[in-house]
Formats: sequence, C-alpha cells, structure tokens
Amino acid sequence: AALESLSFYPDCAKLDDSRNLAWARVEGAGAQTTELNNLLRQMPEAGFEEPDVPDIEDFDGLHEEACARGDHFYIDPKTGYMVMTKIKHEARGRCCGSGCRHCPFAHVNVRDKARCIQVPAMLYTPVDGIASDVVILMWSGGKDSFLALRAMLKPGGALHDVGPSGVVLLNTFDATSRIVAHQEVSAKDVEKQAQHLNVGLVGVPLHRHAGTGYVSRLEAALEVVTNLGCKVKALACGDLHLEHIRSWREEAVGRGLGMKILYPVWSDVAGENYAALTKDLVASGVPCTVTAVTDEAAAAAGATVGAQFTPELSSKLQASGKDAFGEKGEFHTLARVWKVPRELALGI
Repeated sequence: AALESLSFYPDCAKLDDSRNLAWARVEGAGAQTTELNNLLRQMPEAGFEEPDVPDIEDFDGLHEEACARGDHFYIDPKTGYMVMTKIKHEARGRCCGSGCRHCPFAHVNVRDKARCIQVPAMLYTPVDGIASDVVILMWSGGKDSFLALRAMLKPGGALHDVGPSGVVLLNTFDATSRIVAHQEVSAKDVEKQAQHLNVGLVGVPLHRHAGTGYVSRLEAALEVVTNLGCKVKALACGDLHLEHIRSWREEAVGRGLGMKILYPVWSDVAGENYAALTKDLVASGVPCTVTAVTDEAAAAAGATVGAQFTPELSSKLQASGKDAFGEKGEFHTLARVWKVPRELALGI
C-alpha cells in the first residue's frame, strides 16, 4: 500500500506509454544466436529480436528466487525499482489494474489490456462466451492465420461443428512496443480483429530477448484459457509449407506442451494450394494490407508497405522468383477484417 501511494506508481490506464513502460521494462546485454533463434526469426508470433541484452529469464530468475525466500519485492537490475512479487500480489488478493509485471490474476482489472498487460491475459472474450472445448490458433494478424481460421470453419474443418466460439486466437507481441514482431502490426489492431470477429483472444507479451522462454510463455497462455473452464483440444497455425518450421513446432511446442498441432492451410508441395487460398481470400472480401517488407525483389514486384495483397500481386511475386505468399518472411500483412461483415469474413 505504501508503494502504491508513491507518485511514480503507475496506473496503466492514466499514464502515457513511456512512463508506464519505464516501470516494466528491463534491458541489459548478451545471449548468443542459436539455431533456435534462427528458426524464431521466421516465425512472427515468436517475437524474436536480435539479442544484445540479458535474457528476460534473468529477472524471471530473480523473481523466482525472491518467491522462494518468501519476499514481497525484488530490485529490478536495470531500473533499480522495487518490483512486487507474485507473493505480494496474492497477499493483496486482487488485481490492482496497473499492469504489474508479475500479476497472478491475469490482469483481470486492467482496462486497456492490449496496451498494458505484462503477462498472458485475455484481450477479448466473446459476448456469447467461449465453447467448453477449444482450438488455440496462433494468430499474427496476417492473411495466413486468417485463412487458417476460415479453413477450420469450413465443412470438415476442426471448427465446423462448434463454430467461432470454439476458437481462441493467441497473439504474441513485444512487451515494450506492443507490436507483433516482424509484422509491424499493433496489439490494438489484433484486438480490433477479435472484437469484430467476436472470437476469443489471449495476448502474450514477450519481453525482449527472451527467445528461450517462448514455449513457457505459450504454456502460461494456455493456462489463461483453461482457467476459463475450457479444455484445449489442439493448437493450430497458419504454416504453409516450410518443413523445418513444422518440425520445430512439433518438437518444441507440440511435444513440449503435450499438444496436438493442426495445420489447416498446409501443403506438402510448396505453393500447390496457393491458387485455392487466394480464391478463398478473395471470397472473404477482407483486404490484406502489406505492413512490412524484408526482401528487395518482393518490393520490386509490388509488395510495398501499404499495398494490397491481391491475386495480381501474388502472380507478380511468383514471376519474380519469390514465394507468392511470402512464406519465407519476404513480406507481412494485416487482415483488415473489420472492413466486411463478420459472417462474410469468417465464411459462415
């Protein structure tokens, strides 16, 4: 209580971004690039950044040690601030709504969750609730994860019988910038997508330079969903054809979490299903805007920031020798689902 009375104690909903982030941000130096990091660079949802500061697990470790001692606070090694431990929060018995780093209550009282949460939490819960059995869909906000959602809702798909209430989107974003890594899409845009589609969304802030903690963050996100009384039947993703990414998911995520992984838009032959996927995207009416470009040849073919992903652009990319869907990270998109009616966007 004494800490909360100090002038610098943050109320996330009232402070500007820089003041609020100063409380939760931690940076420092060092981690080596590994094969895992190379894989994570190709996965927007992993939130990978080039390592030049100590792993976030450094302050996670400090927190765990403090909790093991029964301490209510520990000192942040970068800022010198006293940070409340989970034990302190649990002793208070409620979420204070300030977006605290170690909130054990899934930030239930935080008003602007997309802007403030520091641990996994629901960013949006459908007005008509969530089904008892759900599929968690890895969601970057782009066209591939959007097409994966549509595919699962079609006849024969994993969600066809239960409908949209049977999915919870899972989006990871940088805890400081609130931007989905590589996508250049904000957590607020992803929240807007979920609200328009009226599907569940769990947000997972990834503190910078914490690639080795990615799977543990996913595990914490699954716990948020199960705490709602839901059983998670499987994870799903919008991977298209990269075998090494799929192998990593199966080993690190599938086996690591003990979860089945679904690949609704996968093709064993690279690009074989692109025509069908492009047709389905057109049928949805949802404009997909290019938000980030990493490849000069793709940009020369027309995949520039602000351009619309269209059948024409896809053809130009293919003619230039690039992957027509940017599966290797050549460019990224935002599915502006709010531009069309919900039913049309979802294909229901």
